[in-house]
Amino acid sequence: MKTIGISDIQKNTSIFNNLTEAIEIVDKRKKQTVAVVYPVKRTGIVNKLAGKYKNRLLKSTDLTLIKESAMKLAMEDKYGDIN
Repeated sequence: MKTIGISDIQKNTSIFNNLTEAIEIVDKRKKQTVAVVYPVKRTGIVNKLAGKYKNRLLKSTDLTLIKESAMKLAMEDKYGDIN
């Protein structure tokens, strides 16, 4: 993972065009990580972030449908099966 400062992004925003690996954006004055940017073409990160729900969630492009499905699964885990 590469580390880059906020000022570097302000000077050269074309960094994001050909992103091949994750970039950590750091505020050098406060010495804090502000964000981590992952390349769009890399789909492997989705499975890593999905955790235990990756095989149970609905595969769709409608974000509201995905959110509702995820919330329902989380509530079933917490409170048991409603049906």
